[in-house]
Amino acid sequence: MTPPRFSFTIQATDGRARLGEIAMRRGTIRTPAFMPVGTAATVKAMKPADVRASGADILLGNTYHLMLRPTAERVNRLGGLHGFMGWDRPILTDSGGYQVMSLAELTKRSEEGVAFKSHLDGSRHLISPERSMEIQRLLGSDIVMAFDELVPTTSTREVQAAAMERSMRWAQRSREGFDAGGDHAERAALFGIQQGALDEGLRRESADALKHIGFDGYAVGGLAVGEGQEAMFGVLDYAPGQLDPAKPRYLMGVGKPDDIVGAVERGIDMFDCVLPTRSGRTGQAFTRGGPINIRNARFAEDQGPLDPACPCPVCGTWSRAYLHHLVRAGEILGAMLMTEHNLWFYQTLMADLRAAIGAGTLADFAATFRTNYYAERPAAAGVSKA
Repeated sequence: MTPPRFSFTIQATDGRARLGEIAMRRGTIRTPAFMPVGTAATVKAMKPADVRASGADILLGNTYHLMLRPTAERVNRLGGLHGFMGWDRPILTDSGGYQVMSLAELTKRSEEGVAFKSHLDGSRHLISPERSMEIQRLLGSDIVMAFDELVPTTSTREVQAAAMERSMRWAQRSREGFDAGGDHAERAALFGIQQGALDEGLRRESADALKHIGFDGYAVGGLAVGEGQEAMFGVLDYAPGQLDPAKPRYLMGVGKPDDIVGAVERGIDMFDCVLPTRSGRTGQAFTRGGPINIRNARFAEDQGPLDPACPCPVCGTWSRAYLHHLVRAGEILGAMLMTEHNLWFYQTLMADLRAAIGAGTLADFAATFRTNYYAERPAAAGVSKA
């Protein structure tokens, strides 16, 4: 029996949290899911098989970076992103919009799209909704993201409204561009992106427009861009409920472990973030007792594992003292082992969240997680019982 193009099944709920599965041709994605970020066709410092061993069902690839180097056309000639990087499971690609607006120089936005100079070599490019769909099609993406316009949450309401409205027009063009993709459209999925910054009315308008167009899933965009956890959770108290409850909800660019727990409690199904890999390369490890900086001198002779409760190969083999030495010495193995541990930590957290939702014990799990994770730091807000 041929697997479905895209099917989302909700298996259990606990409050607003959902336990589910996304079935696609290249495999099943257990939700809530965390997607490691493979920016340039690689999860930095990790082999694909080791990423899979950590529990990842899906990776994220960056359209902006791949279109510039090695180019989507070259990846396509070489058989597509999956074969190119050696990952045979689903890949979600972002639309390129965020990177264009945060990394590229001399961007010029218009109704057509965004013209920009590459941050690599100064070459000039244009990304439009149609071009974004083409790039993601050439890469062979399994979950394609609509092209949108992102503005800071500190922008005026007038600017936020204009960007949201343009994003909805671009969402329609993305839908049409995706649907014109022939065989790729028949085996891939397209997600729309809700915008509206911190404004409930704008987000309602955006959600209604996206639902009218129709997508396989919906992202909550425009968050995790400096607004802070309290403001983000404030939006998540209502934004997921504005979207189609039968479709997966994806919170883009999030986040810290406590962000993820709070977002799952508020009904989010999918996440991505560079934090576990980037932090690993700079010496930060995530543990059940909170993040630690392995460079700290107090770990120089610590023979214990990074996290005594962690099932990862790193914690089962090497000591904090050894990792301290590797990172302080700038050894490549230090970045590799720290990254591997962090990915295992994130995937174990997702597995624990899924188990808690299935057992109907999410509130207790989240409370215990926060007590341990914050230890000597202020606790984040849970979900109101009201």
